[in-house]
Amino acid sequence: MNPLAEPVMPKHASAEQLASRVREFVDSRVLPCEVQLNKGGNEAREQLKVLSRAAREGGLRGMFYPAECGGRVASLEEYLPVAEEEGRTEFSQTLFASHSALDAHMLLRFASGPAKQQFLEPLIRGEAIPSYGMTEPDHCGSLPAHISTRARLDNGEWVIQGKKWFICNTGSSHFVTVLVRTDSEAAPGEALSMILVPTDSPGFEVNRSIAVMGRQQGQGEMHFNAVRVPEHNILGAPGEGVMLMRSRLGMGRVLRAAHWVGLARRSYELMLDRLLSDRCQRAGLARKQLVRKHVYDVHEAIISARHLLREAARLVDLNAECDVEVNMAKVAASHALCLAADSAVQIYGAEGVSDESPLSGIYRTARTTRILDGSDEALISSVGRQLIERYAQQ
Repeated sequence: MNPLAEPVMPKHASAEQLASRVREFVDSRVLPCEVQLNKGGNEAREQLKVLSRAAREGGLRGMFYPAECGGRVASLEEYLPVAEEEGRTEFSQTLFASHSALDAHMLLRFASGPAKQQFLEPLIRGEAIPSYGMTEPDHCGSLPAHISTRARLDNGEWVIQGKKWFICNTGSSHFVTVLVRTDSEAAPGEALSMILVPTDSPGFEVNRSIAVMGRQQGQGEMHFNAVRVPEHNILGAPGEGVMLMRSRLGMGRVLRAAHWVGLARRSYELMLDRLLSDRCQRAGLARKQLVRKHVYDVHEAIISARHLLREAARLVDLNAECDVEVNMAKVAASHALCLAADSAVQIYGAEGVSDESPLSGIYRTARTTRILDGSDEALISSVGRQLIERYAQQ
């Protein structure tokens, strides 16, 4: 069943066809393996490699890479239905290189020639895994004014000193784009830069992995102990770190949120499948008003998030001012996933919070979305301020 399939067709048939192929791949190849994949360990890693290779051979990896890098979808707006289908599994990032697309776009736009050769080309070939180092321990989130990891130029090399934590792909990445302070005297908006660091550099250390709600999901802490990299490893120019961070966050939040909507749809489908099962039919759950309210609320949240995402993606494609639209879409997608996962768990009962169903893992993922890429409180406060300012200027 697909009760919330995307009703509006993308502009080009190829995007529609890709979305359909991704759904078939997820349903037939990935979902039957999820119990094994969720256990982690060597067997799960080997299974992911097999599935990733199959996705690549089927032309389903890196679909939102830039066109110059082999991407198959022309715009972020067109990619949304494809991303939803990818997002129906928690393993979309590994299987479809979905989040690597963000690094590919950033590298193509802002990396130097030598850096593109060293980092972008292996990324596109599927030989390199990226990570992004922004958040630091001992500070309030990732506020630019609080970034203390530093980099200084010394004989044509950046020397980097500092720590980052809660970084995705910590133990598996081949390079990290790290946000650093390169000018201690400049104003906050001009003091930071982004520098590319190979993870095999002397002085780079993965200090520890960090479990998320009792589950290892690739998060960890990185230390940079006088790590030296060439001057040309900088993205853009020195002092452009805040600008690059905002550029990255706009596309990144939409990409993540689109996958969250897909995972919300998966939870919704699981809930409806359970309600229509013989065991629930015998209990008459589908006839209960409060159960129907779960269905209504989740459906409404998913549809609302989907439409907000479409508007945000359209503005990102136009390179227009879109902070309000992107942040609203991110919060809405997070809300939809949290609500869908929680409602599905409630319908499943005890089975929903156990490893007998995929919902326990989805529930953990859902809760993190209210923090990832900006907490609800920070984004809602920012959007509220901007809306007041907009009205005041009318």
